[in-house]
Amino acid sequence: MARPLRIEFAGALYHITSRGNARGDIYFDDADRRQFLSLLDDTCAEFHWLCHSYCLMSNHYHLLVETGRPTLSSGMRFLNGTYTQRFNKRHQRVGHLLQGRFKAILVDSDPYLLELARYIVLNPVRAGIVHSAEHWPWSSYRATAGLYAPERCLTTDTILARFSDSRVQAQVAYRRFVAAGLRQHSPMKNLKNQVYLGSAAFVSASQEKIRTEQSLADIPKIQKIAPFVPLEAIAVNYENPKSGMVAAYQTGHHSLSAIGRYYGVSRMTVRRAVDEANVRCAT
Repeated sequence: MARPLRIEFAGALYHITSRGNARGDIYFDDADRRQFLSLLDDTCAEFHWLCHSYCLMSNHYHLLVETGRPTLSSGMRFLNGTYTQRFNKRHQRVGHLLQGRFKAILVDSDPYLLELARYIVLNPVRAGIVHSAEHWPWSSYRATAGLYAPERCLTTDTILARFSDSRVQAQVAYRRFVAAGLRQHSPMKNLKNQVYLGSAAFVSASQEKIRTEQSLADIPKIQKIAPFVPLEAIAVNYENPKSGMVAAYQTGHHSLSAIGRYYGVSRMTVRRAVDEANVRCAT
């Protein structure tokens, strides 16, 4: 069977998995797990990723990642390659640690963001390792639920904003949502063509985006990145604040927090404006 294509474009959301070679463990101890999360933080910063959910198991991991730029493959080469080098050095071993290419599923955010975030953190529960997601320290559940401070690599606002404007109320609703997940069917049953999780319209729109991106392949990277524009200069072009927020975020130069401070709103309000704009573009 032919390998699935890598579909990359700015703003894409992926469920990523990578497994140990010959089903072997990729984390021997907690120091390995901390090393991996530190590298994930570096990857998010360097390659303009947002990590919405993660779970580190013994011989594989799951990530739910949004790419601000089409950097999926380059980011994964850095993450998996650097982790393998450091793991081998620390444990005085040689050879492959991870099995072949990572698997990446392109996800329609509107219907599946929450479903996949829940699916990921419930992995150790489904595997019978723990009785509840709260008892597994190596997933994003505790931080998103407000039980522990988040790792630097994790952003929780996008998920929590789907539940409530109040962070405390959103965290309570998130805990209930995850607890109910074991009674739900796996979202992976809706996978299409090995790489899509979304409607037929989403698949079509994604294929159109990748064709557009590929036509720019020969343009030097420096020319693909828009020059920095201050928030003030962006805002004057939009009467509707939401439109200005979306435009500022799409430049790739301004964080949700910075945009929120400028407009006097929360990060979650900015995130919702961006999500709504993405939904309108996909329909």
